Amino acid sequence: MREIVRSAATVAVVLGLAAAPALAQTPKKHTAKAANDTTFVTKAARGGMAEVELGKLATEKASNDEVKKFGQRMVDDHGKANDELKALAQQKNMTVPSDLSAKDKALRDRLSKLSGAAFDRAYMHAMVTDHRADVNEFRVQSQSGKDAEVKAFAAKTLPTLEEHLRMAQDASKSVVGTSGVKK
Repeated sequence: MREIVRSAATVAVVLGLAAAPALAQTPKKHTAKAANDTTFVTKAARGGMAEVELGKLATEKASNDEVKKFGQRMVDDHGKANDELKALAQQKNMTVPSDLSAKDKALRDRLSKLSGAAFDRAYMHAMVTDHRADVNEFRVQSQSGKDAEVKAFAAKTLPTLEEHLRMAQDASKSVVGTSGVKK
């Protein structure tokens, strides 16, 4: 009888230990979901800051009027979205970055050394690439975000980003080959 009780106790301990990792993982999954919303907010805030700063650079350095207008639109639209996102993040006790990423700083530094048609082409190429990524990230967040308000922000902002992508593609086409060298 003792053997049966000891065996049952051993089985219970083994089963308990086997179940412990599964139980321990449940909160982590919830935290991971929350972290995804936080990661999205952080990336969106940092990206929006870059759009404003690079847009200001475009209004100063672009030689093509369409590129200058696009740059101003980035300043206006992303400035407004940044303000909304900061307010939302504050409400959610999330911290948003206050400076550009190393990648965005490098792009800003590279673009600031260019002028004329070379600036226009490089800036518009960067904007097409960036807005493709932004549209994808905001689409995913708007469909599968866990925080309802962060998800709603992504859904509300997505059409503007899609418009920016179309504008960037059009402006990019207008500046390709403007160096006098045909490609």
